[in-house]
Amino acid sequence: MKLLQEGVLMQIKLGREIRRAADRTNPRLRTFAVYFSRPTHMNRIYLDNAATTPLDKEVLEAMMPYLTDHFGNPSSVYSFGRETRLAVENARKTVARLLHASPGEIFFTSGGTESDNMAITMAVRDLGCRHIITSAIEHHAVLHTVEQLVKQGLVTCSYVRLLPDGHVDLADLENQLATRTGPCLVSLMHANNEIGNLLDLQTAGEICQKYQAIFHSDTVQTVGHYKINLHSTPLHFATGAGHKFHGPKGTGIIYISDKVRVQPVLFGGGQERNMRAGTENIYGIVGFAKALEMADAAMEKDAGYIRSLKEYMISSLQKNLPDVRFNGDYNGRCLYTVLNVSFPKTAKSEMLLFGLDIHGICASGGSACSSGADAGSHVIRALNNDPDRVAVRFSFSRFNTKKEIDQVIAKLTGLI
Repeated sequence: MKLLQEGVLMQIKLGREIRRAADRTNPRLRTFAVYFSRPTHMNRIYLDNAATTPLDKEVLEAMMPYLTDHFGNPSSVYSFGRETRLAVENARKTVARLLHASPGEIFFTSGGTESDNMAITMAVRDLGCRHIITSAIEHHAVLHTVEQLVKQGLVTCSYVRLLPDGHVDLADLENQLATRTGPCLVSLMHANNEIGNLLDLQTAGEICQKYQAIFHSDTVQTVGHYKINLHSTPLHFATGAGHKFHGPKGTGIIYISDKVRVQPVLFGGGQERNMRAGTENIYGIVGFAKALEMADAAMEKDAGYIRSLKEYMISSLQKNLPDVRFNGDYNGRCLYTVLNVSFPKTAKSEMLLFGLDIHGICASGGSACSSGADAGSHVIRALNNDPDRVAVRFSFSRFNTKKEIDQVIAKLTGLI
């Protein structure tokens, strides 16, 4: 405790020294000084649940035995190994049942990025796809994988047109597929992680089916939040990540339809039925299945509650802040967990995320996966690219409250 107190005092002292040295006409330097003089123990308001969600205590409890007593390698034939092998296969059955797939179509991975990479690589290498149709607002796990394949000369690529509200133009998708010859991969995310727009997965899949295209969808933002029936949807590949619905980080899935035959991307042992080598992340896999089971059981109740928080924030923003706008189809076909807000650009609003962080409020200017690059949001650039606006993504979970929304609105009003 004494060390913590000394650390806080040292931080405050440093902030004061920076503030004294700061040019009073430089708002960025003043903000930097305030940041270093703030107490580090303040209560935080977490509104970045599209980046990651807090681990549920029940999920942690389900994982704990496999972090302590049940530590055997699932590939071992003795009892310690058989215990953990049973845990993996029971988790696989749970995930398959909840997503309406067969256990043989579910493979555990390290998360959504690995799963997206696997799906796209397999489609090109094993299924003969020489052209990829995607969109400019996909997650970088898709866009950068496609870019690398194009650079290597393995595929060509085209981007489906976007409608003014950010939705994918499915008529353009069909037109593009109608002009293609040979195997083609379509990779379109089910829900955009920055603006929340939802793709009509069934219609997109039927279009792909009509032209015999391979269809991959990044479903990372929707697994655990929407009922998904993989067997009734014309999909060849789908992906999920446990930390998006109060499960552990570092654990994901890839759904590979039994209609396709593909080869492994990672080589080594025979884990995951020879599809992904490497000793399984047992406690992560158990946590993924438990979190998905809990999310599915409470989905209707949680979705209604979280949607009410989003609607409350929309109305509060409109009431308290002038010229506030929203990106994407925010009150239509959109994630109930995501609200992307557009503010007029001023000296203050340019530092808005930093200002919120100073007051213990966690939000995002775009995807957390690229937040360190400071290049702005590729999604917002693709939609409107208005240099006079600043975009901030707020995303909600069942752990948030209206009281927190009120506090955020009050801070935003003061900051803007």
